[in-house]
Amino acid sequence: MKKKADKSVSDNLNAKNTDLLNNTAVQTGKEFLTTNHGVRISDDQNSLKAGERGPTLLEDFHFREKMTHFDHERIPERIVHARGSAAHGVFKVYEPMAKYTKAGFLNDTNRETPVFVRFSTVGGSRGSTDMARDVRGFAVKFYTEEGNFDLVGNNMPVFFIQDAMKFPDFVHAVKPEPNNEIPQASSAHDTFWDFISLAPESAHMIMWLMSDRAIPRSYRMMEGFGVHTFRFINQDGISSFVKFHWKPLLGMHSVTWDEAQNISGKDPDFHRRDLWEAIESGSFPEWELGVQIVAEADEHKFDFDLLDPTKLIPEEIVPVVKIGKMTLNRNPDSFFAETEQVAFHVGHIVPGIDFTNDPLMQGRLFSYTDTQLSRLGGPNFHEIPINRSIAPVNNNQRDGMHRQTINTGKVSYNPNSLASGCPFQAGKMDGGFSSYAEKIDAHKIRNRSKSFFDHFSQATLFFNSQTEPEKKHIIDALKFELGKVETIAIRQRMLYILQEIDPVLAQEVAKGLRLDIPKNIGLVNQLVPADIDPKSYQPVYPKELAITESPSLSIIQNMVNSLKTIATRKVAIIASDGANENSIMNVKKDLLSEGAVVHIIAPTDNYIIAENEAKIMVDKTLLTTASVLYDAVYVAGGAASIATLKNDGDAIHFLNEAFKHCKPIAASLDAKEILELTYFANKLSKDKGIVMESDLTVLSKQFIMAMSQHRFWERENYGKIPA
Repeated sequence: MKKKADKSVSDNLNAKNTDLLNNTAVQTGKEFLTTNHGVRISDDQNSLKAGERGPTLLEDFHFREKMTHFDHERIPERIVHARGSAAHGVFKVYEPMAKYTKAGFLNDTNRETPVFVRFSTVGGSRGSTDMARDVRGFAVKFYTEEGNFDLVGNNMPVFFIQDAMKFPDFVHAVKPEPNNEIPQASSAHDTFWDFISLAPESAHMIMWLMSDRAIPRSYRMMEGFGVHTFRFINQDGISSFVKFHWKPLLGMHSVTWDEAQNISGKDPDFHRRDLWEAIESGSFPEWELGVQIVAEADEHKFDFDLLDPTKLIPEEIVPVVKIGKMTLNRNPDSFFAETEQVAFHVGHIVPGIDFTNDPLMQGRLFSYTDTQLSRLGGPNFHEIPINRSIAPVNNNQRDGMHRQTINTGKVSYNPNSLASGCPFQAGKMDGGFSSYAEKIDAHKIRNRSKSFFDHFSQATLFFNSQTEPEKKHIIDALKFELGKVETIAIRQRMLYILQEIDPVLAQEVAKGLRLDIPKNIGLVNQLVPADIDPKSYQPVYPKELAITESPSLSIIQNMVNSLKTIATRKVAIIASDGANENSIMNVKKDLLSEGAVVHIIAPTDNYIIAENEAKIMVDKTLLTTASVLYDAVYVAGGAASIATLKNDGDAIHFLNEAFKHCKPIAASLDAKEILELTYFANKLSKDKGIVMESDLTVLSKQFIMAMSQHRFWERENYGKIPA
């Protein structure tokens, strides 16, 4: 009886609450947004700040409740960045940076600072594919002698939203839809594009996400960014603004979208395997740390706001100065203990580095600690070995779940006399951290600075800066993604936004969707609270930028000035029994001398027998591998081998697919008849990416030169390729 009575009371209370809500809905035609405790929310777009450009305030109960709930939604994997790979390494600065920062690891040229770096996808679960179209996390933990500094960034320099208040909404939208948990690790669905189409601040980031930056060839071949504008503080307390960049020494390279989808089926661990194998083989990945430094006095000289995380500083305006190099030289011993348990936090900084009032960064300062409490079981996650500081840790914190430190004595408070006042606060000369004394005099307000309201200029700049093949890839990506969206109204809103970015871009996407571009979609600007006149929300900066193109934003244009190397590129040598041994081994030797990774692939496993009866070991078979896992293909000579491969459909498909994905292809001249069976047979004498020679020395030289160009994108102009 008691259970029935309790249920009745509960039902009555719920019924009363439901009636109140329903009455409101009937009267207004709306359901009002509330906190978890029923308080109606007047602004769900902006965190409470000290002035429009000021810091986020801790008293913002709505933001804290919303973010806390979001941070604790899933256990134990990360809510975002669940799928990751990591490695140990070292960082060394080139020249002292004392003019700008007092950070010790950026001033001591003799110091090798240990680092642990975790790369990741953002949207998918731990079991998803490495090759999803997605942002890639690029988080670096510096174990400095002054404490841990975490540079928690991405492979893209901007983000989807401007205020952390919207982060739970963004992630909810991009994650699999909650009614059916579909699709996994994909943004190509209704809820994501519904959110994006109603949040024009995302326009710039969408251009990056739809570009080749979202499908990198390797973690080792992608840039990294700190995303936010940070501060450098020197010994005299003088502040400069700083943007952090990681520049890969191997250059930037991507895959095609068709290739990415195939790799997901052939080897969903492609990036993880690539990083692991490179380090195990001694081909240590390297990046240079670059900075863009802006004097405090120049904060407002740009046609965008430095505090806006949806904006970047074009390198043509403020060059990136390379100040040091990071080398990853050791794989983790335990994936779980290190890669899975490492806890990064944008709030882990050291003297000489400080925050700005970027409202996305301000929210992250709360969120990261909060989410680690959920993931790692309590407040002592800093004691897990991978998270421990190499600097001594002395404080009055005690107990809590999973405590490992055994503290002695009875003093756990400050001030005290029983421990002679120890541990002591550190003064400036003792390396004590002190926040930058930024002057703030403002009203508490939920608002966003008008300087954040130019949403399209940098999106246009990014698109204009791409080469023609890269523009085509963006258009095709948008047609693919929006083609998966079932709600026509969402597609139309996105076409309206694309029109604001670039009319040709919008027209090409609209053509693929068979839709007209709306002239007036009546977009709801979600940034404007209900009681504010939308007309007052106009950008304070002009739409026209100081520059109209930035070559540094293009992967292909970056390659023009990058090191032409084939180091660590994977080459497939296709051969069968009866192959010419010299045709295989001489070319293999030349490729290895340039740092390439070479696999001999045959119809059968273990070994093949060359025409001179030599036994040549086989690395993979045509059944167990695929062309999408290689950067280039070479077909060895030998009459019997050629006769076998001519009748092997897998071998012909291997070549067709490599051609489709614009990769270099080489063949011994006597193997030409195999290439003549492919659908690109009529391109053999015209295509610059196809090398055929009888002289193996000449062949190797030309093949290596072709590989150094990475891809031959002009093939995409040949029309649809069937492989």
